[in-house]
Amino acid sequence: MTNIAGAFPVLPTIFDSTGAIDAQGMRNTVEWVIGCGVDGVVFPGLASEYDHLSLAERLRLIAMIGELAAGRVAFVAGCSGQNDEESAALIAAAGQAGAAAAMIVTPTRLDGDLDAIGDFYAGLAAAADVPVMLQNAPRPMGLGLDAAALLHILGRAPNILYVKEENAPCGQRISALRAAAPPQLRAIFGGAGGRYITDELARGAEGTMPAAEIADLHVRLIAAHRAGDQATVRMLFERTLPLLNMQAVYRWRLTKEVLRRRGLIASAFVRAPGPELDAHDHAELDQLLAALEPLMREMGTSFDARQMV
Repeated sequence: MTNIAGAFPVLPTIFDSTGAIDAQGMRNTVEWVIGCGVDGVVFPGLASEYDHLSLAERLRLIAMIGELAAGRVAFVAGCSGQNDEESAALIAAAGQAGAAAAMIVTPTRLDGDLDAIGDFYAGLAAAADVPVMLQNAPRPMGLGLDAAALLHILGRAPNILYVKEENAPCGQRISALRAAAPPQLRAIFGGAGGRYITDELARGAEGTMPAAEIADLHVRLIAAHRAGDQATVRMLFERTLPLLNMQAVYRWRLTKEVLRRRGLIASAFVRAPGPELDAHDHAELDQLLAALEPLMREMGTSFDARQMV
């Protein structure tokens, strides 16, 4: 069984202007991120509006993305469900799709009972023989557990082979988990939109799972890290951080607007609630993308200037 590491963007769910799933837009986005040289893809995650998808939509898209990724890059399937039965159905679908891991957020319905949480993760092995990635998301999406709690859960669930840590301070939590990690733990990934990526990598994270709109630049940053080129890592982090900070506010809308401007999707429609970009925000985004355009051009992944607002 191959370990996973590196740049794993979380794919958004692409909708058309009516709010229906845009299958071609999904394919375009998957093909583009794979073409950027990513190590793998993740779907669905928090950045995919997964809690605004029906179970049937999630199952259908997991199958689609597994087929597109097969033999090309690793696929981490998001299998967080509203109950144990839904999670089991999703991890079974992940197994059928050839997923390298099933990512499942710490279940808020079991808050305060670490033994029950561990048993929940361990019980998923009965649904499919897919390694589990525990997503330690902050509240209210997850439980925001400390390292001691995570280690307790790992002790009860030997099928948890990966952890995605995205509670601030992410770096300190990664250090604490790394220092006491049991042998079963193959890799720790950072998340939080890539806003702390340099600290996470320096503390021993094996990879990152940000949103997908600048997958090309995250690929280049990971390549520089692997080569020991910390000057390039720092340069890319500092150049991309203004856009990532804007993404922290507008989330899915920002990600999809950038993908639209890059000519990959027709609509930036989102189902999830949240602030919308106004005219000033669009103008600010123009400037942020213009500043990144030379880096994108160096990688042959520049955005489509005709899509600028």
